[in-house]
Amino acid sequence: MAEQIQLDDEDAKIVTLARSSRARTQAAEGAAVRDTDGRTYAAATVALPSLSLTALQAAIAAAVSSGAEGIEAAAVVTGGEVSQESVAAVRDLAEKAPIYVADGRGTVTEVLE
Repeated sequence: MAEQIQLDDEDAKIVTLARSSRARTQAAEGAAVRDTDGRTYAAATVALPSLSLTALQAAIAAAVSSGAEGIEAAAVVTGGEVSQESVAAVRDLAEKAPIYVADGRGTVTEVLE
């Protein structure tokens, strides 16, 4: 049996926000990020004819457009693999912020660092 990843309250909060975003829109992914001021931003996958963003890209875009200059942590709820584009969006603002990857139940299955 795999060891369960324990999160502090602030990291558990962004996983919950990511899960809620995914469920609310029934999107492929939901994501949330916490900026260096402690503010959180959540988003879901955007799949329009003229615009496509992963959930993490959309959450990072929301953070940056609100003035965030850095990211402390990120979470993504997905049924698949986290794309390199998603990881790159986080790394644009934070070289070493953890990215918590969770399944649809909100169980963290992996931490990308």
